[in-house]
Amino acid sequence: MMIASDPVIDLNVQDAFVVSSDQTQISYPISCQTWKNWFQIWGNSLLSYLPIASHYELTLRLTGDQEIQSLNAQYRHKNQPTDVLAFATLEENFPKITNQPEFLEPLYIGDIVISIETAEKQAQKEGHTLNRELPWLASHGFLHLLGWDHPDEQSLQKMLQQQETLLKIIGL
Repeated sequence: MMIASDPVIDLNVQDAFVVSSDQTQISYPISCQTWKNWFQIWGNSLLSYLPIASHYELTLRLTGDQEIQSLNAQYRHKNQPTDVLAFATLEENFPKITNQPEFLEPLYIGDIVISIETAEKQAQKEGHTLNRELPWLASHGFLHLLGWDHPDEQSLQKMLQQQETLLKIIGL
């Protein structure tokens, strides 16, 4: 539930997924509005990780293995598909602005790219639905946009616990 003081989080959902080369149809009935609601709830619960602003913006791109492999090769030098990539626009130690004028543009925090094909494979392997795997990956990407990282096992476990918390607060 949003209250008057909650910042607005605008989510641009880009569904760029095309059926894989083997023509297997993958169904993922998560609406744009559901994604927007989830990111709004997550953003409200993680405000302490964001610079002060009244309005934030980010992009969620749902794609396939071919596109994400290309991005992974270009930006991480790993020429293979992956499940999720996050491209943060905020620096880790971004300046804290204490007085945010209302006329400023939304603060763009970054892009999250998810491979539907890889997510489907992971969901099958983990024994749950794609409709659970996708928000799991989106929450992981969102945490990266907010400065979370997992260079060691301890930080990975902390991040995974936070992802579980984010899924619980949206009812998953």
